Amino acid sequence: NRDQVKKLVDTAVEKFGRIDVILNNAGIMPLSPMDRLNVDEWDQMVDVNIKGVLNGIAAALPHMKSQKAGHIINTSSVAGHKIFNGSAVYSATKFAVDALTKSMRLDLYKHGIRVSQVSPGHVEETEFALVRFDWDETKASIYDDFVPLRAKDVADTIYYIASQPKHVNIQHILMMGTQQ
Repeated sequence: NRDQVKKLVDTAVEKFGRIDVILNNAGIMPLSPMDRLNVDEWDQMVDVNIKGVLNGIAAALPHMKSQKAGHIINTSSVAGHKIFNGSAVYSATKFAVDALTKSMRLDLYKHGIRVSQVSPGHVEETEFALVRFDWDETKASIYDDFVPLRAKDVADTIYYIASQPKHVNIQHILMMGTQQ
């Protein structure tokens, strides 16, 4: 929701005087093969995975431009770099995040704004597999035979990206569990 995201960013700026980092971590992925023609799922993925990121950018960018500094970190996905069966629309949305991130980097460096991306594989503490398989716990157990990333692994990586000195921009980190 664009208005909610703007209100959140504006409240942070009012409370802290500025916004240094925004993490756009928007993603939903129902398994939606093209031949099912589930247009409602497609709309939901586009709204969350692309428009959610754009709403975060629209809320934070004016503040970052005026302060001539900031860091925008977008979360993509392994599926934004590698396609798998049933992921056409999800992968398309995450490929869009990748293209958006690369383009923004070219547009925003002149304003002192860094732009980065992290693309994690499967993360265990999320509902990702359940959503992907329509809440079917048996089908969602496909990840039971390996150790996936943990939310802390991804958070530590994002912290690393955000904590670099201003002359360093980590452009992209692609990360997966060792067995993935």
